[in-house]
Amino acid sequence: MALRLQMPIGIAAGGRPAAACEISPEGVVAAATAAAGQAPAYAAEGLLPLAVTPGLAEGNIIDPPAVSTAIRTALGQVSPRTKSVTVVVPDSAVRVFVLDFDTLPARADEAVPVLRFRLRKSVPFDVEQAGISYQVLSEGSSRLETQWKVLAAIMPGPVLAEYESAVRAAGYEPGAVLPVSLAVLATLDNQEAVLAVHLSTRTLTTSIVAGNDILLYRTVELPANSKEADAAEAQKIEIQRSIAVAAAFFEDRLQVRPHRLLYSGALPVREFAELVDDPAMAIGEAVARPAVGMVSTMGHASLAGVTGALMGTN
Repeated sequence: MALRLQMPIGIAAGGRPAAACEISPEGVVAAATAAAGQAPAYAAEGLLPLAVTPGLAEGNIIDPPAVSTAIRTALGQVSPRTKSVTVVVPDSAVRVFVLDFDTLPARADEAVPVLRFRLRKSVPFDVEQAGISYQVLSEGSSRLETQWKVLAAIMPGPVLAEYESAVRAAGYEPGAVLPVSLAVLATLDNQEAVLAVHLSTRTLTTSIVAGNDILLYRTVELPANSKEADAAEAQKIEIQRSIAVAAAFFEDRLQVRPHRLLYSGALPVREFAELVDDPAMAIGEAVARPAVGMVSTMGHASLAGVTGALMGTN
């Protein structure tokens, strides 16, 4: 089983299908382009609570018929010109690493076993059965050594199979699989360093991207307490702490403090800014919601994941 994770950073045009769907606990968001260069059409279908419970253990898709129906309905509304789609999955179902190597085989069939060996003590699941993909971010050399910087993503095989099966049951074929935060990073077209944050109901991912390089990629699980008010306060504290850690890392590496944050996720950007509560930080959307073309029962569904998945499409 192979994880067809086509990395968004540096992917050439023509690398992914011209349709995408994001599967999350809130529902399914779909997008497709009618022709190359045209703006995407968007649609979304909600899901009942607990239909999708993302994580590294089996049982992500709790209600397969409901999820497949939502995929079929959402994609049907955007009229994709292909049955092949990029599947955007929750960050908590994938582990992403930025790794350094002194050397790495040029051929993928030789490099992947090296990555599996490197990651086998870093993830709590069987790396031999996992889907894995990678992209070389940079390669430098000196008289003494060659240094490879590699972005690697790994997903438990049974979990990958659940998402792929839900898409196939809807009548489509998974052409690529991306964790949502990597998909969002594909929307960032800026050679300057950028601090990006993606928020889901369960996780927060902070990233720092400079051109085609990823300086930081970190996903944390948000706390969940029995009392809703306690959980909300605990999540607010964790969000503020994680952004402060990312900002400190940004300043340490780049010698300047970030004053702008690009956001995507489950909350409206205004509510997220209230959670962050930092007047020195300008918070904007990674992908603005279009005025037209969105059919939604999900309220404030984020379009950033599927928009990024369509960057560099066929």
